[in-house]
Amino acid sequence: METNWRKFIHDMVKTPKVSIGSRIYGGIMLFAIIFGVLPLMFRHYNKWFWWMDLISSLLFIIDYIFRWCTADFESKYKDWRAYAVYPFTPMAIIDLLSILPVFNMISPTFKVVRVSRLLKLLRIFKVIRYFEPLMIIVAVIRRQGKILWTVASLSLFYIFITALIMFNAEEDINPVTGQLLFRDFFDAFYWAACTLTTVGYGDLYPISNTGRVISILSSIVGIAIIALPSGIITAGYMDELKQRKELKEREEKAPLASAE
Repeated sequence: METNWRKFIHDMVKTPKVSIGSRIYGGIMLFAIIFGVLPLMFRHYNKWFWWMDLISSLLFIIDYIFRWCTADFESKYKDWRAYAVYPFTPMAIIDLLSILPVFNMISPTFKVVRVSRLLKLLRIFKVIRYFEPLMIIVAVIRRQGKILWTVASLSLFYIFITALIMFNAEEDINPVTGQLLFRDFFDAFYWAACTLTTVGYGDLYPISNTGRVISILSSIVGIAIIALPSGIITAGYMDELKQRKELKEREEKAPLASAE
């Protein structure tokens, strides 16, 4: 009997959302997140915002308890260790920190857990569980983690090399400020990062012809490097969509097969 209700709760809170119950639960939690974040968009805090904060926080507490009680279903451990490890997982830590502000709302005497409005911003990360496009992106990043880490390492290495070259090549005085364009290496690193990503804020730009040539080459190579993770994530996204569709079809057919 105990396993049955725990299995029901796990199926309701698990991701991806495949059953009607889990989708309804996900919708409720998504609205709770919106209610919890909405007051942060205003400077003035009124009674309505207080109630929205309280209701959303209570729902977060219930969600945290549900996930903790069914931690063994998702954990590699199937005993007490699953419950001991769960509070230290990344999403559980985010859940707990997003709940803490409710103690300050209930009673000002909880000065130990008095936190700033910024702590409530962690509630935004809870959307990952209930907004399917974000869930798919996170799943793709986890699956393609090694490849993406290789691309990120390549990008950082290229930024460092470009910054080092530009820092030593661009020695002309900026006519606007009357100082060197790059006061220190961090300025050169910042410029290289902006150039690689083709952002181009315009606050730092080469003055000499040598610096401009380096900038042109950096921009061309930067476009190629930035395109790599885009292609990897796009391909992984399509594969993840296909797998989720197949999973959904199998779970929909399972009750029919058992009935026969």
